[in-house]
Amino acid sequence: MKIGVLCLHGFTGGRHEIKTFTQYLEQQTDWILHVPVLSGHGDKLNLSHYTAEHWLMDAEIAYRRLYKKVDMVYIVGFSMGGIIAMYLALRYKVQALVLLSPAARYIRTKQFAIDLSKLFMDTLHGDYEKNDLFQLYEKKVIEVPLHSVTEFTRLVRIVSPYYRKINTPVCFVQGKKDELVPYGTATYLYQTVASKKKELIFSPEGKHLICYSDDTKEWFPKVLEFMRGCV
Repeated sequence: MKIGVLCLHGFTGGRHEIKTFTQYLEQQTDWILHVPVLSGHGDKLNLSHYTAEHWLMDAEIAYRRLYKKVDMVYIVGFSMGGIIAMYLALRYKVQALVLLSPAARYIRTKQFAIDLSKLFMDTLHGDYEKNDLFQLYEKKVIEVPLHSVTEFTRLVRIVSPYYRKINTPVCFVQGKKDELVPYGTATYLYQTVASKKKELIFSPEGKHLICYSDDTKEWFPKVLEFMRGCV
């Protein structure tokens, strides 16, 4: 039986956001992985001419292409990709969902304020270019038009009324120090979806880029075990 995994990155992101997890799946399985780049995303952001509908259609096309090659499809979605993954599960046959830092709610202002404070202190000492937050958001602040942010929030609004209709097996992974998505978001989704088989994994020190948390050696195997249990 051929298994395919569709992996969806987040808003303003690209394959790098989930690279460590996709590499782990490649090492541990013989599954066929497909990691598309949504319109306007990737190494060179060019979001001005794209809408929520473009990103949803990109994901649909990617799913259809993968499904032609395999017998069943898992979908891994990071941040906005998690919302798109749920959208696909409502429309297509999906064996299981893995939602990493799903952006059903945003922004976690408290952790973001802590990280910004650290950025401010680093700036005072002339070390801002080495600051993780600076490196993560510098290009995004410069390159992301307000229109695109509006489209991202609209995408979430398009899918949110249907969370309760999702009955696909689903595994949530959420960092408790996520600077963009409140860690309670995963709990909210866990309690809302209709799925009978579901699991909720927290990373105590994990931030939004959860695939780069210090405890991936602990939760990567748990997610893989969940996925294998859905065959």
